[in-house]
Amino acid sequence: MNMAPGKQTGGAPDWDALPYGGDLFGELHLAESAPAPDRARPGLFPGLALCGVAAAAAAWLSDHYGFPIILLGLLVGLALNFISADPRTHPGLDFASRTCLRWGIVVLGVQVTFAQIGALGAAPFAALAVVMVVTFFAGVFGARFAGQSTHAGILAGGATAICGASAALALYGVIGKDRVSQAQFALSLVGISLASAMAMTVYPVIAAQLALSDAQAGFLIGASIHDVAQAIGGGYAFSDAAGSQATIVKLTRVALLAPVVALVSLAIGRSGGEGLPVWKRLALPWFILAFLGVVTLNSMVGLPDQVTRVCLTASKALLLLAVTATAMRSRMDLLLQMGWRATVPVAVASLASFATALAFAVLLIG
Repeated sequence: MNMAPGKQTGGAPDWDALPYGGDLFGELHLAESAPAPDRARPGLFPGLALCGVAAAAAAWLSDHYGFPIILLGLLVGLALNFISADPRTHPGLDFASRTCLRWGIVVLGVQVTFAQIGALGAAPFAALAVVMVVTFFAGVFGARFAGQSTHAGILAGGATAICGASAALALYGVIGKDRVSQAQFALSLVGISLASAMAMTVYPVIAAQLALSDAQAGFLIGASIHDVAQAIGGGYAFSDAAGSQATIVKLTRVALLAPVVALVSLAIGRSGGEGLPVWKRLALPWFILAFLGVVTLNSMVGLPDQVTRVCLTASKALLLLAVTATAMRSRMDLLLQMGWRATVPVAVASLASFATALAFAVLLIG
């Protein structure tokens, strides 16, 4: 029997020098020759499952402790962001942060009808438009003041002017992560949610101290609190009449989501749109067009209350998943590097929104 491939030591073969000297049954040879498993596409399940558990935890905490659910989703996601170090979670988390966001925005349209916008009246609508414009540019100014990019200011100002986290998510889809990092985006969401939660508690008290009427308080609260649920809750904390007025004002802001996103897209162009034809660069994202379609359908047909409630729950769940996934994908080291400056645009926009809305409430609305 020929043992030539290995070195001989005292007449015995050197098994370490042989390629498969100890591989009696050929397992090593088969393992090396077999095609490598496809690890490039781990699937959506790992990331989606972890994101779903985190979002469910945030919902449970919100239900039991009365804290804003979007803010809790952000905080829980940031606490679990070490999970995204595993590449297997990336497809599911990216799916939640993009696809769930887009469908959440679409379903958000069931809250609004054109009749609600018309019920506001011409003068209050014009005043609301001015409040939104001032708030938007205050966010841009705050970003410049704090040394942040103009795009970060657009994100903060637009989200504060329209409907908080929902608008931030929609605007981020146009701005893109190449212009505003996920860490900056996460910090903006935290600032928006904190400011909205604080406003829901403080603004009704300020309105009462200033002896505002129900109509004035409703306009102030509906025009300046970011999140829909907190604006409505703050209005009803003042009075039922103020709550009704705040609801109309706030839903009008929600309806203006599509025009504002369209204007932002026209002004800065969509992310990654370089080299495309002009008509493609200026085209609105499909989910904004779908949002407008849902608003139109709801205005023409009038969806049943049960369908509306289910859609609102679905919208909140989808947006919660998107926010939680975005936080889980954010890098904590970048968050810590940004510090307080990243929250300045939201703070400046929130103060401008309150001051402008209060001025119109006192001067214009009786």
